[in-house]
Amino acid sequence: MKRLALLPFAVLLLAAGDPRTETEHVVTEGETLGGIANRAGVSLGVIAVANGLSEPYRVRLGQKLIIPRQRNHVVKSGETGFGIAYQYGVPFSQIAIANQLPADGTVRAGQRLIIPAVLPERAASTTASTPSRPYFRRPHDGAVLLGWRRRADGGGHEGIDYAVNPGDMIRAAGTGTVLFAGDEPTRFGKLVIIDHGNGWTSSYGHLTRVTVKAGDAIKTGERIGIGGQGGTATRPELHFEIRRNETPVDPAPLLGQTGGN
Repeated sequence: MKRLALLPFAVLLLAAGDPRTETEHVVTEGETLGGIANRAGVSLGVIAVANGLSEPYRVRLGQKLIIPRQRNHVVKSGETGFGIAYQYGVPFSQIAIANQLPADGTVRAGQRLIIPAVLPERAASTTASTPSRPYFRRPHDGAVLLGWRRRADGGGHEGIDYAVNPGDMIRAAGTGTVLFAGDEPTRFGKLVIIDHGNGWTSSYGHLTRVTVKAGDAIKTGERIGIGGQGGTATRPELHFEIRRNETPVDPAPLLGQTGGN
């Protein structure tokens, strides 16, 4: 009889799961969001954002919570919060919440940052009407050196490379607000990222000079930088990307182009 009495309790423990390893947690009796976050080793703020929770962060028995897995990054000299977010493909807002960073993206060398996993889109968003996409135009008239490529393993080339002459003007592909303008030391040299709203961003890499700053309002066709051979480029070129909710998309159809070479 004692074994039978213990059976429901054992089943409950199995169903509860372990926040240290799971990616979805079912709230059990007496649990709090803070306690779940501590056991999972994930910032309370990150879990709250993932599940649309606001203060005082109450959870209810049986509620399913997304537990975003995360990585760590030690800031190197010259890095910025925006550049790190671009490197990992994670919205800067999520990194800022997880690490209590200022809105200007300032970080210090040696600082250890939590890099949260990219959060899945919530189910409600799939039924909502999709906002219209921005209008995009080519950022430069040079020949396409390399176009969008996707391999079966998920790798490839996530944008379009245009041939440029040193000193050429690079122009905004669409209207928006400058999200980042500065050095991205790992690959792109000087980089500009523009937020076009509704999750759309465009990025311009391998610049030799930027002519805008974060927070600037930009119109389609406005100069945002000077082209050349910045970063790890082996020739004068512009690397151009468009992303939707941090996911790279093929720019060519959005620009009215056919695929690149």
